[in-house]
Parts: sequence; C-alpha cells; structure tokens
Amino acid sequence: MGKGVEQTDQVVAYLAETGLRDHAALARCRAETAALEWAMMQISPEQGAFMQMLARLINAKRCIEVGVFTGYSSLAVALALPSDGRIEAFDISEEWTSKARAYWADAGVADKINLHIGPAGEGLEALLRDGGEGQYDFAFIDADKTGYDAYYEACLRLLRPGGLIAIDNALWSGKVADPTDQGEDTIALRALNAKIHKDTRVEMALVPLADGIMLVQKR
Repeated sequence: MGKGVEQTDQVVAYLAETGLRDHAALARCRAETAALEWAMMQISPEQGAFMQMLARLINAKRCIEVGVFTGYSSLAVALALPSDGRIEAFDISEEWTSKARAYWADAGVADKINLHIGPAGEGLEALLRDGGEGQYDFAFIDADKTGYDAYYEACLRLLRPGGLIAIDNALWSGKVADPTDQGEDTIALRALNAKIHKDTRVEMALVPLADGIMLVQKR
C-alpha cells in the first residue's frame, strides 16, 4: 500500500503555487496568521481549496463552521458559495474573530457569514430549536477536540441527507494511531474516528490531507 508523498518544504511550496487558485484575501490571511503565536491552528491552503471544491460539488448554500480562528476556512468556503449562500460560524474568541471579520470584508463576503460568539454547543442547539434540523448542506468542525463528538452529533442532525461534514485534525499528527498516547485530545479524536467508522447513519472516508480530515456524508 502506498504511503503517499512526503510533505517536504519543496512539495508544500509547490502545492501553494500550483495546487490551488489563491484569492488575495486568503493569501493575506494566511501570511499574517503565520506570524501569530497560534499559527498552527490555521488550516493549510490546499485544505481550504479542497473544502471549496466540496462545497461546489454539493451545491452548498447553507453551511456551519465550528471554530473560526482568524477566518481562513470560513473565508475559503464563503468564496465558493453563491451570492445567497450563508455560513453560521461559531467561536469563543472576540480577539481572533475580529481579524476574521476584516478578511471577510476585504474579500466582499462578510454578508455571507453570520458570526456567533459563544459556546458552539449552545449555538448549534439554538439552530436546532429554530427549525434548522435537516436544513444545512455542509459543516466544518475545527475547535476543542473533546467537544468534537457533541458537535458531530448536532451537525449530523442539522445536515440534509447527502450533506457533508469535514472534521479537522482527525490524524492529530499521527497520535491517534499510537496506542501509547493517552492524551485527552488524542483519546477524544481516536474515539470519534472509531465511532464514525461504525456509524451506519453516514458514509465516511478519513482523508490524509494536512492533519487528516474525517469526511462524512449523511445518508
């Protein structure tokens, strides 16, 4: 079985240059976030392009994002949505999302993103109470790892049949495959991966892109 291409600096640079069609606001967000202390929380450019392609393939209009940070992933998806597309985005940080708002405005997609500051679990439950069950096309989860299971369950209820959930950090730098790693986040991710593998409500594929994306399609 092939192990894939090693992600050397040369390959990463090639991906950034040739593997996607960059938008100026995405490039600026990526460059400025790279200088921050928590830069590792940002998704890779090829991951953003991958999610854009997924959104286009399923003709997504109503989306959910759990974990915004400086706004790269929501910006990428918003750029792929039609003019009446919308993202319900959840984060707890006013500081990081203030940067996100600036990038969204710069790209002209601020009106497509409804930002909610507060616990994502409560926000997702509010969407369900407001009649959102089965009304969404795409969800991206990239937040606190111990909360992933609850976010997955809520997003699964909110998605229509055929809708997609992309869950970031599913490989967790390979730690999920190391049984000696018993860190809290590793345990949570490993358990969710195993749960989804057996979940008859969905189709699934664990994609070894970036830090691993668990891709789930609701049946």
